[in-house]
Amino acid sequence: MLTLGFSGGIDRDHERLFDFAYDEIHDSAAVLVRNGVVIAGIEQERLSRIKHTNKSAGPAMRFCLEQAGVTLGDVDAIAYYATEQYTDGVLREMHLKRPGVPQLLTGRAMVQHVVEAEFGRTIPPEKVHFVFHHHAHAVTAFQMSGLHEALVMTIDGQGEGVSGVIYSGRDGELSVLRSIPDRHSLGFLYRDVIRFHGYDIFDEYKVMGLAPYGDAGRFRRALRSLYELLPDGEYRLHLDRVTDLYAHITPRRKGGPFTQEHLDLAAGLQEALEIVGTHVIRYFAELTGHRHLCMAGGVAHNCSMNGKFVYSGLFDRVFVQPASHDAGGALGAALAVDQQTRRAGVAPLTDVFWGTDLPDTATILKVLDGWSPWLEASPQDDPCEAGAGLMADGKVIGWVQGRSEFGPRALGNRSILADPRPAQHKDLINRMVKKREAYRPFAPSVLEERVADFFVVPPTQRDFPYMSVVLQVQPEQRDVLGAVTHIDGTARVQTVREQVNPRYWRLIDAFGRRTGVPVVLNTSFNNHAEPIVDSVEDAIVCFLTTDLHALIVGDALITKRAVPFTQWLELVVSRPTSLIVRESRDQSGDLTHDAVFNYSGGKSRSVSSTMYTALAMADGRQTMAQLTKGVTEDVRAALVDELLELWSQRMVILRPMV
Repeated sequence: MLTLGFSGGIDRDHERLFDFAYDEIHDSAAVLVRNGVVIAGIEQERLSRIKHTNKSAGPAMRFCLEQAGVTLGDVDAIAYYATEQYTDGVLREMHLKRPGVPQLLTGRAMVQHVVEAEFGRTIPPEKVHFVFHHHAHAVTAFQMSGLHEALVMTIDGQGEGVSGVIYSGRDGELSVLRSIPDRHSLGFLYRDVIRFHGYDIFDEYKVMGLAPYGDAGRFRRALRSLYELLPDGEYRLHLDRVTDLYAHITPRRKGGPFTQEHLDLAAGLQEALEIVGTHVIRYFAELTGHRHLCMAGGVAHNCSMNGKFVYSGLFDRVFVQPASHDAGGALGAALAVDQQTRRAGVAPLTDVFWGTDLPDTATILKVLDGWSPWLEASPQDDPCEAGAGLMADGKVIGWVQGRSEFGPRALGNRSILADPRPAQHKDLINRMVKKREAYRPFAPSVLEERVADFFVVPPTQRDFPYMSVVLQVQPEQRDVLGAVTHIDGTARVQTVREQVNPRYWRLIDAFGRRTGVPVVLNTSFNNHAEPIVDSVEDAIVCFLTTDLHALIVGDALITKRAVPFTQWLELVVSRPTSLIVRESRDQSGDLTHDAVFNYSGGKSRSVSSTMYTALAMADGRQTMAQLTKGVTEDVRAALVDELLELWSQRMVILRPMV
């Protein structure tokens, strides 16, 4: 049986018809399941290059079918990650409020519209299925854990008016123990409070990383007024009181400096989340007798909280679905329909390498040949030894292998890697690539068989393959692992098993033989303006727009050539499908020019009149030199700087002339 699950909205990348807000729909994705086994899966952001996109997952659906070598007609069921009744209601309410949107008044019509817009053909309505949001999350957590029994908790902002569900899982079946309404959403509590840090939706992980720098006691009383712990694992939130924090703290403006009170508020918020979360799971662990915990939902990405659960002594094993966010809803919808239809179980999770595969070495080298004025490439007999040698020499490298990861973590196939020992590597990588807040920690990847040598692991669990849990670094190793040990002596650990990712294991092993430390610093391969790289071309672009020392793609080692500034003008220019350029007049009557992304919350940037003219004419066939013929030399030099900045912001697409 072939089941295609998807999450996300209706508009294609260039459209703003339905234009869902990001707090309504986000993280569009598609996953293809055959008889309980995932055979392909990708988040739409990896294809569109729009972070957390809530646009149609149509291209992701197409990718899954092509990856599996099947057609739409071969698919037995298409599953969406919400109930039909709820989806009907959302669409009808939208049409009442905004009569100008296309008239899609049922979820079934919406699914058919998304499919038809992508594939140019309809599907029989009986092939369309709907799955309750939290049930989709729960299936990914329990059924993929490989456990026969477990306490299962889904926890997020909200899905269909519910912010969490507690289940008892036994022998592949889920029984609801409690449903938590969205007025008591821990996800909303976290989101609302981090606005005092100048952050918003999708920034929660940043405040989690900020928390260890603060004193939780400073705001404990103020935050305690936002929640009540009740008997029987119940709790009550008072989200209407969040604005009372104005009496205690001056909000940070986005991009402004952090004060100690902001650090202390982060610490207090993280403590509050962990207190409430532990209150709930302790009660249900004792009630059910379950010694295993499975988790999914956006809040399950709070790996600091997960670490507390691991060390709590309540459970022998904790399994956190690596795609706990709404992209995982596509996975859960497909698995739920597959399981229900076949009356059979699903395969336990062994990895999440479900995305774009690398071509063979000859094809990779052919792609690189087009970039030869800018890059030098050489095939390696042993790329693992080459990469380990570079890192041991202090180099920071891009590492692209095999199929891309599904979910928000780079797990060794689309990664930036470095020596984890020098503490200064944190600042170095931030300057070179990430341009992100200096306080945020980097993660270590360690050989699974050596994890206990470097990190404190419970006696019943030593595998933590998805960077879902924060562990304590062994005290004697904290100075050794200076680049990956957070200020509180912890690290967000990924264990690597040879049977699961042999090439990544061999790379870490080779580094360990050189240094005595079988651990590498691993962060996602992307800059601040984009999602994780997916294709060879994505990796090349990120490499050229950052200061990485080297890039290894498959067996090819790639370095940069020194080029004159005019060489950059020889690249062909086009615009992302979601970007528009516009000309207008300001209040003084002067002409202004902007490049603007057309999706909700999309960034904009002023551009010069010369750049505006070039981008307006850019059709993907002409180089920037051709588009700006006749421009004087001094203007051309400034134009290169502007072009490269727009490229680093992913507001233009540059490629070699074919």
